[in-house]
Amino acid sequence: MYKFYHLRLAAALVMGLNAQTALAGEMWITNEKDHTVSVIDTKTLKVKATYNVGLRPRGITFAKDFSELYICASDDDAIDVLDPNTGLVIRRLESGEDPEQFALHPDNKHLYISNEEDALATVLNVETGEAVAEIDVGIEPEGMAVSPDGKIAIVTSETTNMVHWIDTESAEIFNNTLVAQRPRHGEFSKSGDRLWVSSEIGGTIAIIDTATQEIIQTLNMHIPGISDDLIQPVGIRLTDDGTKAFVALGPANHVAVIDAKTFEAIGFVLVGRRVWHLEFAEDEKQVFATNGISGDVTVIDVETLKPIKTIKVGRFPWGAAFRPG
Repeated sequence: MYKFYHLRLAAALVMGLNAQTALAGEMWITNEKDHTVSVIDTKTLKVKATYNVGLRPRGITFAKDFSELYICASDDDAIDVLDPNTGLVIRRLESGEDPEQFALHPDNKHLYISNEEDALATVLNVETGEAVAEIDVGIEPEGMAVSPDGKIAIVTSETTNMVHWIDTESAEIFNNTLVAQRPRHGEFSKSGDRLWVSSEIGGTIAIIDTATQEIIQTLNMHIPGISDDLIQPVGIRLTDDGTKAFVALGPANHVAVIDAKTFEAIGFVLVGRRVWHLEFAEDEKQVFATNGISGDVTVIDVETLKPIKTIKVGRFPWGAAFRPG
């Protein structure tokens, strides 16, 4: 009986440890200058692995089932496909020149890629590696997003200062929206009825009605003690419940928190130097901010809006993607 009890106890402990391990998620960070990705354990908030990828990795996203990780290897003009279980690049897809950001269609098959140097948006079939469409857009396209229903893709052109609206079925532009100078990122709300677009040099966020493609609100932000010309918004993340928007403010070294209903600033969180992009972890309880110049990632508690920890990664961290346990 004594032996049987201890066997059961040992088995229970192993099961408990395995359950704990399974709960640990991962935040994957692209490091532009090191040509690597860093993997952060979202429970311990420590870097658990670093893997080599192509030259100047920037945009990063997981397949819908998290079985593959797609990375823009910008200086290789390619998309690296990485196995997240081994950290190995298992294949490389031709993406067109200088891919910077991309968005995966809900069908889990088509990547919409901004080709900055070619003024193109490329639609790539990730299963076959075939470019199924090339769409002429404005000068220096960067931001890319696909609506939750998959019917619309958008690309922001930095020099043209426009949002281009693409019908995903016909692969044609059906409208353009003029925004402030140097639009860098676009983010659809979970419901798909709103598009948030950051304009870096303009220092604003445009909230656009998806149905009409018209701007319904333009946000200007001011931080006490920070010069307005340093407030250069780039990355945006919206909570699934539609209540908050988190905005990376570049050289202002802060993340803005916006009430997504009233469009009022709730607060500003001090992070590292030159914050680029943001990503939520488990249950949107934390948001991770990539700080390019300081070479680290700041973890923010979503409830308290306080920084929890700063984690050193590679040189010039840029993009972030979350994989649950």
